[in-house]
Amino acid sequence: MPKLTSNSPLYSFPLPEIENWLKQMGCQQNSQALNCWYVKREGWEAQITLETEDLNVNYLKAGADGSDIKRAFRYSLSRRDIEDAVFSGP
Repeated sequence: MPKLTSNSPLYSFPLPEIENWLKQMGCQQNSQALNCWYVKREGWEAQITLETEDLNVNYLKAGADGSDIKRAFRYSLSRRDIEDAVFSGP
């Protein structure tokens, strides 16, 4: 089995590794909805949801009018690309 790297597609990683990665990135798992995560950074906060085909990000009150900004990232993207996109903020 090939070694998984940050350039591997996210779908290549088993769920426990994805969960550990989110924890390392400072995310907190929702104890009631285990596929939902929350992260707060300087200047923004977001809810991350692990869906069937996408990793969905909802940047809370990040729009110019105070609305949420929603983005979806396919699991076929590399872990590094998703990390760069999600954690750079809205």
